[in-house]
Amino acid sequence: MRRLLALLTLLGLGLGVGGACRAEESEAQLKAAFIYRFVQYTQWPPPPLREFGYCVAGRGALPEAIKSLATKPLDVAAVRFHRITAPEQAGQCQTLVLAMTERGELRRWLSALADAPILVIGDSPEAFRAGAAIVLAVEPNGLSFRVNLAEARKRGLSLSSQLLKLAREVR
Repeated sequence: MRRLLALLTLLGLGLGVGGACRAEESEAQLKAAFIYRFVQYTQWPPPPLREFGYCVAGRGALPEAIKSLATKPLDVAAVRFHRITAPEQAGQCQTLVLAMTERGELRRWLSALADAPILVIGDSPEAFRAGAAIVLAVEPNGLSFRVNLAEARKRGLSLSSQLLKLAREVR
């Protein structure tokens, strides 16, 4: 229970009236809230970012929920949303959400990105096995996430210890 409360606090969701979580949030919006916090607890290598790109590849409700993140403040001059269809378009991305489940497709994307300083977030368990830095997972008790710290470091990213403490798994 303490871990759930800490995670809700990290996400800024807190507890609502009567101690109930915001049940009205859809799964995609909740995932977008997680992604927004992942970005806040990640440091990119120098030079400092002047523009931040949220990118999404794949289908489903998640791309629309992430599009709303471009309106949320970050410590940069401009925040942009990009829906991309090929790994070659990832040069404008600081965060790339792979909303896909097919192992071969995930590996193709991750291989094409090489060691670019992009926070790659997967939306399926298969993405963790393919090498995404963070993967969201829907579990019976709610939403959790797993962190591939070696992958994040390979890309020159530094993840906050607060984020790592809340992860279901860190490898």
